[in-house]
Amino acid sequence: MIDIQPLAILREIDRTGSLTQAAEQLNLTQSAVSHAIRRFEDRYGVKLWEREGHKLRLTLAGDYLLGLAQRVLPQLEHGATVIEDYARGRRGAIRVGMECHPCQDWLMRVVDPFLAEWPDVELDVTTAFQFGGLAALLSHEIDILVTPDPIERAGLEYRPVFDYELVLAVAETHPLARKQSVEPEDLAGETLITYPVSRERLDIFTRFLVPAHALPRRHRTVETTDLMLRLVASGRAVSATPDWLLRGAKGVKGVRIGEGIAKSIHLGYRKGNRAAYLDGFMHLAEAVHI
Repeated sequence: MIDIQPLAILREIDRTGSLTQAAEQLNLTQSAVSHAIRRFEDRYGVKLWEREGHKLRLTLAGDYLLGLAQRVLPQLEHGATVIEDYARGRRGAIRVGMECHPCQDWLMRVVDPFLAEWPDVELDVTTAFQFGGLAALLSHEIDILVTPDPIERAGLEYRPVFDYELVLAVAETHPLARKQSVEPEDLAGETLITYPVSRERLDIFTRFLVPAHALPRRHRTVETTDLMLRLVASGRAVSATPDWLLRGAKGVKGVRIGEGIAKSIHLGYRKGNRAAYLDGFMHLAEAVHI
């Protein structure tokens, strides 16, 4: 393996034009520089330079080694910078898991400034978990979980980023639109649309309908917010929806569910030392309001 020091010496001699100045740039004595080159020459049985008066002329071997130094040393120097960035948390990857279907627009408002502030950090967002978002976080498949339903587990912490209210979205022409709030029995004749999440994790069921021993006439799921609001606006269904999604929505009105269902979006993460960019992501998330 070729030592780095002779490569650095030859590059500095080429840059400065003299052995003395090269030694100064490398914080070495002139004798230490000469000794390093002589040791290399003895090891490989070649001469790297020849003296012509006060000047040094590189041999073919020295010229080759200089070319190698000019190619390799910048890569090694860049590599040292990358390692230092990793040590400071400036470079790496962050994997964000989403358990909040309607949070996509909000997340994109976090992603843009994050990518600008952390250009060397890769970002990946996923909604597909083999065993759910909590298990993905615990098993290190993801680094941050965006969820409206934090579940306490040893080794995890949650940070609330914004509050909202779950309301019943109905068409503006729907009879329920005239009410200040709805009761469980009001949904008995309605088709209720939700995101494809199990009933055990839907607040409209766990915190409103089930305690009152009530159910909607029909329950169906849709994948996208846009389709959900279009179906509601057409009068075909009602939906339990975060209040912020209805701002600016045409033909749709939000009605309070019972005495109100208050919610918060949380960021879940593992306890312990975190890379700086993970904290940077969470600080930006807290600053972006719906």
